[in-house]
Order: sequence, then C-alpha cells, then structure tokens
Amino acid sequence: MKKLDQTQTPLFDALMEYVNNNTIPFHVPGHKKGEGMAKKFLDFVGKNVLSMDVTVFQQVDSLHKPTGPIKYAQELAAEAFGADATFFSIHGTSGAIQAMILSVMGEDEKIIVPRNIHKSVTSGIILSGAIPIYMQPEIDKNIGVALNVTPETVEKTLRQHPDAKAVLIINPTYYGVSTDIVKIAEIVHDYGAILMVDEAHGPHLKFNEKLPISAMEAGADICAQSTHKIIGSMTQSSMLHVKGDRIDINRVKQVMSLLQTTSPSYILLASLDVARMQMATEGKELLDRTIELAEYARREINKIKGLYCFGEEIVGRDGAYDFDPTKVTITAKGLGITGHQLERILAEKYYIQVELSDMYNVLCVFSIGDTKEKVDYLLRALREISDELYDENIEVAKPIDIPEIPELVVSPRYAFNAPTVALPLRESVGQISAEFLMAYPPGIPVLCPGERITMEIIEYVEKMKEANLSIQGTEDPEANYIKVVNYRQALNVIA
Repeated sequence: MKKLDQTQTPLFDALMEYVNNNTIPFHVPGHKKGEGMAKKFLDFVGKNVLSMDVTVFQQVDSLHKPTGPIKYAQELAAEAFGADATFFSIHGTSGAIQAMILSVMGEDEKIIVPRNIHKSVTSGIILSGAIPIYMQPEIDKNIGVALNVTPETVEKTLRQHPDAKAVLIINPTYYGVSTDIVKIAEIVHDYGAILMVDEAHGPHLKFNEKLPISAMEAGADICAQSTHKIIGSMTQSSMLHVKGDRIDINRVKQVMSLLQTTSPSYILLASLDVARMQMATEGKELLDRTIELAEYARREINKIKGLYCFGEEIVGRDGAYDFDPTKVTITAKGLGITGHQLERILAEKYYIQVELSDMYNVLCVFSIGDTKEKVDYLLRALREISDELYDENIEVAKPIDIPEIPELVVSPRYAFNAPTVALPLRESVGQISAEFLMAYPPGIPVLCPGERITMEIIEYVEKMKEANLSIQGTEDPEANYIKVVNYRQALNVIA
C-alpha cells in the first residue's frame, strides 16, 4: 500500500483557504471571525485564531460524517500512529475512553481493569453497564506511586474470569511506568478477549525508539491518546486508534457520533492535524531533545539534598517493565514536606506550576515545548527550597498498606443510579457504596461504586486522615460521610 504524504495538513489547509479567500460568514459562531468578540479577549487572542473558528460546511468537512479534509486528516493520523483507523476527539481522552468502552462493552459483560484507572474508565463502565473486574497494580511504597499491572496478574485474572470480554490497561501510567504490553496482548488474545489501552500519557511513544513501545505497535486492539499531552495539539484534542479485526469500526463511528458535539471546534481539530504532521516529520529529533532535557533535570535533582527523582533504575521491578523519561517525578518527603506543599511553594514563590502533586511527590511533565532555560530555573528553585528546608534529622513518613479489593455486590451503573443515603463512615460498614474513596498517594480507589464497605476500609481511611493524606471521591469534601445504596427506597421505587 502506497504511503501517504505526512507533510500534508489537509484540514488546516482547508481552513486557511477559507480564511485567505476572505469568506463572508453568515453562519455561526456569532463572533464572525472575531468582529463581535469582546475587545479584551480579542486583543489578547488576535483575529487569526478566531477566523478559523467555523462551523460545519462542505469546504471544511463534517466530523460526524467525514468525506473530505477531516477524513484525509484522520487517515494520515492512522498511518502515522500505526493504526488501521483513527478518530479525532474534541471531548479529550476522557470522551475517547468512554467511546472505546461503549464500542466494545455491553450490559453485564465483564471488563478487567487495573484499580488505578482514570475516572473516565469508570464513567464508561457506568454508561455501558459493564461489570468491572479489578486488578491491583504493583506499588512502590518508598515513593507512594502505583506502578503498573504485570502480565502475570492479567493472566491470573483471566483464568479466574475466562468469560471476560475485554482487558483494559494503562500505557504508561501518569508517572511514566509501562508494563510488558506485548506479552499482555498475547495473553489477552489467547483468551479470545479484546485489549483496550488508556494511552492518555503516551501519544509520543511511537515516534522515538528511546521510549516504551506504543499500544498500536504492541498489538492492542484499540487505544485512546491525549495528543495534547507531550506533543503539540491543543488541550481537549485527542485521538482514538483502532487496529485489527476484533473491533467493529462502524460501531466505533456510531459511538463517537453519539458522544461528540455537533458543533466541534475546528481550531482543536486543526491542531490535531498539524500536531500529527509535526510528529511524523520531526518527532524523533524533537523527542530526542525532550528526553535529553528530562534526563538532565533528573540527574541534577538527584544531587539536591532531600529530593529524589526516580528513573530507569525502577525498570525490572514488578510492574515496571519500561519507563518514559519525559515524566519527572520529584519526591519531597526527604525535606519533611508533602508534594502538595512543594507544589504550593513552587507556584506561589517561583511561579512554576507542576502537573500534579500527591502526598510525597510533584510531577513535572516534559514535552517538546520545554527549554533548558526553563529547566534551569526549576532547578534553581528546587536548590533554594532544599537549602531552606533540608534537615538530615527529619523523620520520614511511613507508608500505609492499602486494603484488599472489596466484594462487588452490584454493578457500578446500578449503584450510580440507585437512590442513596449519606451515612457517617463508621455507620456505613456492610452497606453498598455509591461513591469512590481514594487517597493520594497512591491514588488507587479503596472503594468503588457497587462495592461492600468493610471495617478494614474505614480504618484505612481513618489512618490516611491521621497522616494528613488527601481523601477524594466522596461528595462530602471532608470524607466524614459516604453515600450508600438506599435499598429500602430502591424497593419502593421498583414497587
């Protein structure tokens, strides 16, 4: 099959033709190329980007039924990312993940997933009515970070649930840790199941041999990627890739059309088109520079007293088959502060904003947009913070073991839609949770909707609170109350 010309940007070019022809818009949006935009916003953004903000018509194609430049842009993306078919998502990877699950899973069908999944996976499970079977990822207690699931864990779970329709894994995790996805693909397919991959944090993997293998290269059937992370599209723009004959492409088209707006942003769509071109033509060189900067930062951070930045040394541990060096995780507990505190210091004193923080760490995401000047400024800030706070006699916080995965009593969809009542945590033991409970670190839910609440879980949450860990997932911000399924009211509704 003849290769496509990856230097082309068909959708961006169609929009430029529209702009350069000085087309007069009697269509939405109402700002009409910025003419009706508030001056404050217009002066900052400029007219160029607003002149591209159009609606659906033949010249620029339709996302829901592409036949022109969007169709060709998606075909170019499929070739560049190693897929058979690619779908643009302007609902981010959260929307793409939901579409991925809805394209494959039906009501009461089993899907095997890691416990440290993104909430969009749970949303997709709730929407589809699927039954989740959870796998516990490996955990590095020293840094309080969930690593990944092992092939052995996947195979063990499939042996216990041979009727599972699909397995979903993460490649890589938020912190850059990859599993042996090639081996997992072989195991999953041997059981006749479908392999889905949340590759939100790996859109760049295909374009540099120094990075872990991408899902499409490794044999996955379908994966969702955040093109706006690491590589150069705009926030909220993502892609859904499909490969092989295990996935019904027409079903994916229907689901994507079901979930996405009928007024997609052509600015976001064009940014996907151009980002694909950039990576296909310059990706290796751009990522070489990014990896070099990240490794430089890692070496220098590890020279700073009280700080630690893990890297390739974790490879070979259970749950860490490979590592993405563009994820720079800075462990701050040696300074006697939490990751949350380090994030605040960096933001408020130095005007540096990190990607996230947890109890022990902050995460800095390095991308093709970073420079040595900015990295050096980060390093100067970290050295100053260490000089001010480091004390070799500081007592380092001890890790807390997470409890076993509890019994799933009803489907997450049932628990989500059922009548609920809020109970104090200690009074909720034995009830069916309608909410999540999780702590950072390691960010793994100890309780999910539909699961039975145990005393072990309540005592774990109490210990986490005593350790000043961040408790999330409940409607009550203090996590003193939790919503449970109100069976009495549910029975009345059914009656």
